[in-house]
Amino acid sequence: MQYKSRIFMATILPVNGKEPQIGENCFIAPNATIVGEVSMGADCSVWFNAVIRGDVHFIKMGNKVNVQDGAIIHCTYQKHPTTIGNNVSIGHNAMVHGCTIHDNVLIGMGSIVMDACVVNSNAIIAAGAVVLEGTIVEAGSIYAGVPAKKVKMVSEELIHGEINRISNNYVKYASWFSEHNDAPKSATNPVKPGTI
Repeated sequence: MQYKSRIFMATILPVNGKEPQIGENCFIAPNATIVGEVSMGADCSVWFNAVIRGDVHFIKMGNKVNVQDGAIIHCTYQKHPTTIGNNVSIGHNAMVHGCTIHDNVLIGMGSIVMDACVVNSNAIIAAGAVVLEGTIVEAGSIYAGVPAKKVKMVSEELIHGEINRISNNYVKYASWFSEHNDAPKSATNPVKPGTI
């Protein structure tokens, strides 16, 4: 049976005079939502039903960040912005709220990272983990559980085999959807590498 494609547009809106700034070569899926003071670097992707809501504080994302299906990025009014580094994967249905995520991080599917957390570089937050408010995740470690605790260090194999592999794959996957890309045709104010 042949199905006819039905395309719905992404929601990209200004809030209080501040509008999303999307870098070069980004993919925004139809039905993704990006609003307010959001800045995004190059080679990022925002997937189906994902929400990035920079209405109550700013959200700053580096290069090669993928925000997978159903994930939510938000912040806390006048208190906690959300800052995300380069080469970061935010898994399906994860929630990242008012925190700092450094470079080369994997946030697992269905996990929650709360206000004032800092996830240092080369770390993995396991699927379903809940990182409580104010937690400092050690660089190069894996945190798992509810509440999330350090379970072990990340091997070089995991850094290259999981963190880098997933980030690179999402750049490739985004290219498959180029004809349905709702990102603005000309990039505005892309985030420079190493700004976190």
